[in-house]
Amino acid sequence: MPHPYSGGCQCGAVRYTLNAEPMRVMACHCTECQRQSGSAFGMSMLIKRSDLVVTGPLKTFTRTADSGNANTGAFCPECGNRIYNVPGYVEDRLVLKPGTLDDTSWVRPQAFIWMQSAQSWVEPPEGMRCFDGQST
Repeated sequence: MPHPYSGGCQCGAVRYTLNAEPMRVMACHCTECQRQSGSAFGMSMLIKRSDLVVTGPLKTFTRTADSGNANTGAFCPECGNRIYNVPGYVEDRLVLKPGTLDDTSWVRPQAFIWMQSAQSWVEPPEGMRCFDGQST
């Protein structure tokens, strides 16, 4: 499915348009993504900051990762739906949460990362690239 892509939060107060293809899509199994998603892993779509146009209010929360880098999450102040993260380790990039896209049918991760903390019952699809930690 070619860009642009649209998406938003659960209540509709925040909407966005992604005007380019994502740089990569990952399924992250780190314990922080498990906590944020309330599930076994979180999906992450790396994009250029300039490719995302957001309308509506956002609230942010910044935490310090084990690496010492700041990681800021942007979410809807009404429904709490996380829209993206601002990674402290790279400039001009955002990590969009692909579950917020209006159409997720085309989204498929290119790799599974942080498999060292994956739930024991998670079986990566055949042929999926897997990394014990952060991929490069």
